[in-house]
Amino acid sequence: MEDPSFWTVVLLALAGLGAGWIDAVVGGGGLIQLPALVVGLPGASPVQVLATNKLASVCGTTVSSITYYRRVKPDLRTAFPLMAAAFAGSVGGAFVASIIPKSAFNPIILVVLILVGAYVVVKPRIGRHTDLRFAGHHHLLAACLAGVVIGFYDGALGPGTGSFLVFVLVGLIGYNFLEASAKARMANWATNVAALCVFIPQGAVMWKIGLVMGACNLLGGYIGARTAVAKGVGFVRVIFIVVVGAFIIKIGSDVLGTWL
Repeated sequence: MEDPSFWTVVLLALAGLGAGWIDAVVGGGGLIQLPALVVGLPGASPVQVLATNKLASVCGTTVSSITYYRRVKPDLRTAFPLMAAAFAGSVGGAFVASIIPKSAFNPIILVVLILVGAYVVVKPRIGRHTDLRFAGHHHLLAACLAGVVIGFYDGALGPGTGSFLVFVLVGLIGYNFLEASAKARMANWATNVAALCVFIPQGAVMWKIGLVMGACNLLGGYIGARTAVAKGVGFVRVIFIVVVGAFIIKIGSDVLGTWL
């Protein structure tokens, strides 16, 4: 594949910056970053795009995870098992990334996103306060199950992973949006690292582009995490609804394009 032009690199860098900010606030940076890589690097294979996206994303999730940990102080007794489960799921997903077509995921994801978006809109009080629905080992089991399933999806495809994690931590487990975002960033960091453990030995990462986007993703992640902490739960909820709505439009158009 030929080296991209200067302006292509600039646009990819801006996409990395925006993706890092959105990912840090509520997840969903892949909505910006993956399409940018596909458009900007038309000669790249799907696995190269996924791998390079992971390299850029791990930079942002690293700094946003640290920022959230320092400012929100999430409970590590749940965060660490969630991260481990997400890591394991992502490794499995990354191994099948090259054989599962995107079209197989899209209809299912679209239905889930519509249900998620509708639930958050009609339940305006959800996620305002932490009200855990499980206790003891049932709590850890629910978190780990969510980590494995969403981690597998992230390793195999990726867009929306952070948003799915936030919703499950809020809607199923009972965290408020801010604490859910903190734990989601940590789990998302684990899924990104896990996928890279598979992609790097395969030689799928485009390092130059990935590191440029990663530096911008890191900056966006730092700004986004500080913004979310400063603005609070209500701000994160609004951004969550906007991102989920954008995903519904994007994936819905892909599904219609396949069927028509």
